[in-house]
Amino acid sequence: MTAALSAHELIARHRSTLDQALEAIRTRAYWSPHPEHPKAYGEHGSLDAAAGKAAFDALLGTRLDLGQPGTDDWVGGETSPYGVDLGVTYPHADLDVLLPAMKAGQRAWRDAGAEQRAVVCLEILKRVSDRTHEFAHAVMHTSGQAFMMAFQAGGPHAQDRGLEAVAYAYVEQVRTPDNAEWTKPQGKRDPLAMTKQFTPVPRGIALVIGCNTFPTWNGYPGLFASLATGNAVLVKPHPRAVLPLALTVQVAREVLAEAGYDPNLMALAAERPGEGIAKTLATRPEIRIIDYTGSTEFGDWLEANARQAQVYTEKAGVNTVVVHSTADYKGMLSNLAFSLSLYSGQMCTTPQNLLVPREGISTDQGPKSYDEVVADLAKSVDGLLGDDARANALLGAIVTPDVKARLESAAGLGEVALASREITNPDFPGAVVRTPVIVKLDGAKPDAEAAYMSECFGPVSFAVAVDSASDAVELLRRTVREKGAMTVGAYTTDPEVEQDVREACLEEAAQLSLNLTGGVYVNQTAAFSDFHGSGGNPAASAALCDGAFVANRFRVVEVRREA
Repeated sequence: MTAALSAHELIARHRSTLDQALEAIRTRAYWSPHPEHPKAYGEHGSLDAAAGKAAFDALLGTRLDLGQPGTDDWVGGETSPYGVDLGVTYPHADLDVLLPAMKAGQRAWRDAGAEQRAVVCLEILKRVSDRTHEFAHAVMHTSGQAFMMAFQAGGPHAQDRGLEAVAYAYVEQVRTPDNAEWTKPQGKRDPLAMTKQFTPVPRGIALVIGCNTFPTWNGYPGLFASLATGNAVLVKPHPRAVLPLALTVQVAREVLAEAGYDPNLMALAAERPGEGIAKTLATRPEIRIIDYTGSTEFGDWLEANARQAQVYTEKAGVNTVVVHSTADYKGMLSNLAFSLSLYSGQMCTTPQNLLVPREGISTDQGPKSYDEVVADLAKSVDGLLGDDARANALLGAIVTPDVKARLESAAGLGEVALASREITNPDFPGAVVRTPVIVKLDGAKPDAEAAYMSECFGPVSFAVAVDSASDAVELLRRTVREKGAMTVGAYTTDPEVEQDVREACLEEAAQLSLNLTGGVYVNQTAAFSDFHGSGGNPAASAALCDGAFVANRFRVVEVRREA
C-alpha cells in the first residue's frame, strides 16, 4: 500500500506532542494540547462554529459509507434526546467477511513499531480535534448533553483521554528494548553469548462496546490503547449513539490508509434495531480484547462469558459523599449543587448518597442540623437552576425514558427535600429536561437501605441520615465494597475523620476528593493527572488510564540466537 504520509513526516508532526504527553503522565501536572474554548477553532484547518454546525447538518439523512468489506445492509434509527431524527445510516457487517479482513492488516501494523503506531494515532486525534465543533453536535444529539458539555467532554477532554492512552501504551511497549546482547561468563571456558530480539505482539482484534451517554470520552481510551499496541479495533457503538464513533472510525480509516496501512484495522459494527450483536461479537474467537462501559448486568456477563478475551469494564456504582464538617459552608453547597445538576446526573461519577450525621455538622457559619444542611443544599440547587436558560445549559436532556421513570419514582422512596421540576428548552421543544430530586432517608431503617444501596442513575440523590462520622465511614466502606464506586467525596475539618475516610478509600480502592468548594467537582477528572475509576472495586475492572489498562493488550515475544 502506497503511503501518502511517510513515517518521517508523521514523527516530525507528532513526536513533540507525544513527548509532552509522556512528561504529563510522569509529573501528573496540568497539560492539554486540545483547546477547551469553542473560539479557539477555525484556523490551521480546523472547523469553526459555523462550519462545524454545517458539517453536522450535512450528515443528517445521509448514508455514511466507510468502505468496509462485508457490508450486507444499511442500518440506523438514532433519534436525538432533543427530538431530532438524525436519519443517518451505517454499514451493517457480515462478520465472517469483516473479521478476517481486519486480521489481514495486523502483521504490517505490528511490524511498524511502537513509535510509528503512536504517531499514526496522534494524526487521527489531530484530525478529530480539527472537527471538534462537528463532533460536539454529534455527541449532543446522541447523548443529550448540553452543547458546551458535549463540546468539551465529547471533544478536547475525550481527545485528551485518547492521547493519554497512547502515551501509556508507548511507555509499556518501549519498556523492553528491541534488541539485547547477552553474555554469561564461564570461567576458563568461552562465555555463552546470545543475541535477543523482543517484539510487542498484539492479542488480536479488540472490541469497543460504546455507551450512550459519553460515546467518545468513554470510547477513546480503549480504542486508542488497543490500536497503539498493534491490535485491529472493531467499534460497536450504542445503537442510540452511533454517529460520534462512526465519524471516528471514518477518520481513522482515512489516516491508516494514507500512512500505508490497511484501513480495515479499524471498522464499525452497527446493528439493526433490537439485534443485540454485542453478545455475539464478544464471544467470537477472533475478539481478544473487550472494552465496555455500561450496566453492571452486561458487564458481569462479559466478564463471565467472554473467556477468550481480556475484558476491561466500567460498570455501575453507588457514589458517596461524607458530609461531616466544613470551613466553607457556602462553597460546599455550591460545589455539591453543581455536581448533582451537571448533565442531569447522568454521569457514572455523579454523587448519589450524601451521608450526613443526624445531629448535624459544624461549619464556618455555626452548627447546622441535618434538616438545615439538606434544606440549604436544596436551595443551592434551586438557585443554580432557577434561570431556565442556565438550567438548560447545565442539565442537557434526559437521555432515555428509563432515567425519567427512575426520577419520577424516586419521590416515593422517602421525604422529598427538593422536588424535580420540568423545564422547557425553547430551541428543542421535544427535549425532556428535569431538575434533580433530593430525597431524605434514614440510614438506620432497613426499608431505606434498598434505595440508597442501589444505583439510581440520573438526577436522583439521597440525603442519608447516619448516627455518627464513624457510621458514615463504615457505610461508605460497605457501599464501595458491595456496590462499587467511581468517586467518593468527603467534607471534614477533623483530621481523624479525614484519615478514616482516606483509609477506607485506600482499602476499598476508591478515588477520593476532599473538601471541594471551588471550580473542581467530584464528578470530573482530568486526563494525564486524575485516574477515572480504580479497577479495584466492583464499579470497574480498569482505571482510565494506567499501565495496567494498556500492558495486557500486547505480549512481548522473544527470538534468541547464539551470537
